[in-house]
Amino acid sequence: MSVGAPDREEYGPRINPLPFERGTDGPRVVMVGVDGTRTSARAGAYAAGLARRQGAALVVVFVGSSSGITSLVPGMDAGAVQRTHDELADELRRECRRAAEQLGIPVTFLCRRGDAYAELCAAADEFQADMVVVGASEQAGHRLVGSVATRLVRKGHWPVVVVP
Repeated sequence: MSVGAPDREEYGPRINPLPFERGTDGPRVVMVGVDGTRTSARAGAYAAGLARRQGAALVVVFVGSSSGITSLVPGMDAGAVQRTHDELADELRRECRRAAEQLGIPVTFLCRRGDAYAELCAAADEFQADMVVVGASEQAGHRLVGSVATRLVRKGHWPVVVVP
């Protein structure tokens, strides 16, 4: 996140909150996790289209890894990692603002740091998400260890859509 930039921004029209009720006719809050990869971009597009068609709010969550991880890797420049994170967050913010204007949907952008799984779960609970959308991992190691998407499907308590 850029210096002074808030970790939560809202774009587009305001939505009139209704009482929380799981299992209604359609989702009221669609949450999507994005990280700048091709699959997360597809997940974002899918979630935005779904939110538009359902008249739902869209919550976009970008989770950057905690800066403590960079100190464990020899030769890694923590400043460069932070600048890359900030640039990606700024780009995602602009895309959220553009989507809110073009699609006419309320969009909330969250920028968090930490473990992606834990932060996505916390955001889904905080916003009472009716569904969570994430992109499938393209990393080979996740076939053995498990990806964020796999963990959300197995342990989450919301419907999870994994976009290839």
